[in-house]
Amino acid sequence: MTEKSKMLAGQPYDANDPELWEDRVSCRRLLRRFNHEIDYDDAHARQLLLSEILGSAISTEDPPFFEPPFYCDYGYNITVGKNFYCNFNCIFLDCCPITIGDRVLFGPNVQMYTVNHEIDPVLRNGTRGPEKAAPIVIKNDCWIGGGAIIMAGVTIGEGSTVAAGAVVLNNVEPYTVVGGNPAKVIKTLPRPE
Repeated sequence: MTEKSKMLAGQPYDANDPELWEDRVSCRRLLRRFNHEIDYDDAHARQLLLSEILGSAISTEDPPFFEPPFYCDYGYNITVGKNFYCNFNCIFLDCCPITIGDRVLFGPNVQMYTVNHEIDPVLRNGTRGPEKAAPIVIKNDCWIGGGAIIMAGVTIGEGSTVAAGAVVLNNVEPYTVVGGNPAKVIKTLPRPE
């Protein structure tokens, strides 16, 4: 099993593996173009490059919009739905899939970390220890406030809001508002009929 296969399966893997290193370098080159070289008002060029970063076609009818700068590890592990808006300076550490539904809004500085390190410093071993990743899922119609951090393995339920600055360690039920560090339920929202 390759280190990339282990990473995507949520098993411990070596992030210094040459294949993974090259994938990250390729993504950084594309991000440099997206963040610094394409004119902001050239929507067509930005959509084409975003498709290349994500490794898949994006909706041309209702395309996602990413404000630069945007940062990610691989890009190809990110799937976004229709009418997605990502504000400035968001970071997606996509060592496992990040799946974002339709009509989702991200404030500035939202961070999504699918990757984690060992807590034991001997096992962590600086940059030589294994990493382990778990997917993040953001369902339809969510709003993730500025500066929120979503940790590995979390699912944000449909219609939910994550308050600015929240650190989300656990799943969020549908139609719920959470906030704080760690994020806790602030209120439940009515479900549409």
